[in-house]
Amino acid sequence: MDRSAALVIPADLAGIERVTTALDAAMRACGFPDGPIRDLQLAVEEAIANAIVHGYRGAPGDVAVAIRATREAVEVRIEDRAPAFDPLSLPAPDREASLDERPIGGLGVFLIRQVVDEAVYRYADGRNILVLVKRRST
Repeated sequence: MDRSAALVIPADLAGIERVTTALDAAMRACGFPDGPIRDLQLAVEEAIANAIVHGYRGAPGDVAVAIRATREAVEVRIEDRAPAFDPLSLPAPDREASLDERPIGGLGVFLIRQVVDEAVYRYADGRNILVLVKRRST
């Protein structure tokens, strides 16, 4: 069974719930268990929040999300028109540093990398495009 969904939300954090709800429905329809669903929801929520907060910085805009789920994997494509920025270019945080030495924030992309099987970024036609893939565990 394949499940697809496409949503466009305004650059407002309140819209993220619509995306995570659609993602939950698509993954459940394809038989994914709770753990991978929560992992991908968390990664998608973080990616969209970053685009809204750090990309748009309060300016109006939208975030387009396309979900394609099969029994084997789920792909989520997140697109925005904020200034070009590759979140995957950020270095991994120094997890050995004390809390006092760590900068505030900076763990979101690390978290995304930990819970998805594949993350790919590109900038095309004035849009940031981030594709996250979660495969069914074997």
